[in-house]
Amino acid sequence: MPLARVQISQDKAELVKALRTKEDGTGLFLTYADVLTFAAALGFQRKKRIPLGRFSRKDPDAVLQEQFRDRSVIDFIAIAETNDPKILTSDQDADLQRVEIFQEYANGGLEILGQELYGIKNHLERTLLILYSQRQRQQVDTEEFDLDQLF
Repeated sequence: MPLARVQISQDKAELVKALRTKEDGTGLFLTYADVLTFAAALGFQRKKRIPLGRFSRKDPDAVLQEQFRDRSVIDFIAIAETNDPKILTSDQDADLQRVEIFQEYANGGLEILGQELYGIKNHLERTLLILYSQRQRQQVDTEEFDLDQLF
């Protein structure tokens, strides 16, 4: 049984291409699979899941699951979303559902990136700022209030 391909929304195709490394050394990620993995993690973290409308049919085309460095990220997001271990079964319906969840979070993450990177020439700097601010938010959320600081 062939694994489902991860589709890219047509309206996000240019952003995905811009984030992929080119011959001139620009871009943040080596592969389209890397772009989608980052975007899906960002979308999942920020709870932004957007169904795909029309798929990109040309550069970039759908990404084979085999091209992902670690396909388990697709599984992790699916299990976290559904809280159902049956999503990890090897049947075709479960595979399609995992991929749909992943690509919708990737689409949401790409929308976030599109807004954050709009008009920015240096995507690397801005992306690092996004990661840094996210880390700061997580630290603030996990810190406990210490009464000793008042005295």
